[in-house]
Parts: sequence; structure tokens; C-alpha cells
Amino acid sequence: MTRPAGAPVAEADIRASDADRDRIAEILREALAEGRLDPEEHAERIDTVYRAKTMGELEHVVRDLPAAGGGRTRPESEAYAFGPGVPPADQNLVAIFSASVRKGRWQVPARINAVAVFGTVEIDLTEAVFPQQQVQINVTSIFGSVDIRVPENITVRSSGSGVLGSFEVTTNEAPDGDAPQVLVNGYAVLGSVDARPKRGAWVRDLRGRLREGHRELRHQLRDEHREHHQRLREEHRERHQRMREERQEWHERLRAERRERRDRFRRGRDD
Repeated sequence: MTRPAGAPVAEADIRASDADRDRIAEILREALAEGRLDPEEHAERIDTVYRAKTMGELEHVVRDLPAAGGGRTRPESEAYAFGPGVPPADQNLVAIFSASVRKGRWQVPARINAVAVFGTVEIDLTEAVFPQQQVQINVTSIFGSVDIRVPENITVRSSGSGVLGSFEVTTNEAPDGDAPQVLVNGYAVLGSVDARPKRGAWVRDLRGRLREGHRELRHQLRDEHREHHQRLREEHRERHQRMREERQEWHERLRAERRERRDRFRRGRDD
């Protein structure tokens, strides 16, 4: 039956976008990391994800995973939330006559407490995953330094102060209201706090890298699939060639036996 003109399209029948596929692929990646899927299951589901045409097909792939429990894939407006599920617990970064560094790919908790006493704390959010929109960083710097680097396209606000020290936060309002928001609070006593965007780092770049990684994985799976079928075809040709050679040898033996019997019959008749 055709859908009546003007009737709403069921959510499961909505055409899936590349962003939708990437979000489902990220759920599968998390499931693989947690041990909920083995590598073979992950590869099969990733292949299904990038062949899916509708939202219903995507939801079917993650129906048995906790991250899909909400029943609906995150809409495009939530594209910054790369890490579905429960946000991580608050994190403390303490450097006393030492250094503490947090950077690379990591899930940012809703609250980070950074304390530097005659030490250095470095917080790099440029490649981080934001499970929630609001992130609060509480900073205490006493004869130390705290350096914070964020992507260029997120919102940064500050309510800190310096006491015989430097508390410098480059505030920014992201044009996208759904972008992550980082609030830097605290104080610097004879120390320094420096928070500013890292030039050229954009939070959406992570999605691009994930998409590129999944695209490479998809190409790799396709190549392996093609190589597998090529090997099967070669094995089939080899088996077919062997069977043909065996049939030919059998026919040669049969003809030789017939010639031998005919020759014996002729010799016996001449005698």
C-alpha cells in the first residue's frame, strides 16, 4: 500500500544520513571496547550500518546494546555528543611539585578539578569526547600553572580571578547553540591559569576523523570480501581444472584399454 499524500513518515522509515550512520558506528565502537561485541560481530554490524538506508535499519543494529536504550538515535542537533551513555565521573588532576596532563581522545566528565601547587596541569580538550554539553573546570593554582586548550568552535566562559597571579581565559561564544560549553572557575595565587582555543582545532573534526576511520574500515572489509571471493573463484577453477584433467586421463585409459582389447581380438582371429 502506498502512503497517502501528506501523511507523516514513520520515524523508522526516515532516510538515514551519514551523521546518523556515524553515531551508530560510535555506539558499536563503544560496545567493542566494553567487550559487548567481539571483533567479528563488530565488523558485521559496521558493514550493515554503512549499507543501511533508513533509521529503522540503524536502530535494528544496536537494539541489544545499552547505548541504544533511548529508543531513538540522537538527532543532528546533538551531533557534538559523540559519547552516548552515562557521563564519566568527576576527575581530579593534581600536580604538587610535579606535572599532570590529560589530552588525546578521552571522555570529558561534567566536572574537572585541577590543582597545581608548584606544579603544572595541562588539560587538552581538542580531541575529547563530550558526553554532555556542560563542562565545569574548577582551577586552583598556587605557585603553579594550569593550561587549558579547547576547540575553536565551543563556548568558553570564566568566573575566576588572580591574586598576585595571572588568570587569563579567552572567552568565546560558539555560533551553534548546541555546541559544548566550558566554564572555567577558580583562582591563581602567585601562579597562572591560561585557557584559550587551539588554532585549527574544531570539535566536529573528530566526527570527520571517525567517519574517515569507518570509511577506511568499510573499504578494508570490502577488499577482504573481494579477496575472499577471488580466492574462492580461483579454488573453484583449480578444482574444475583438476576434475577435467582427471576425466581426460580416465577417457585416455578407457580408450587405451579398448584399443588393447581390439588388438588382442584381431591377433586371436588371425591365429
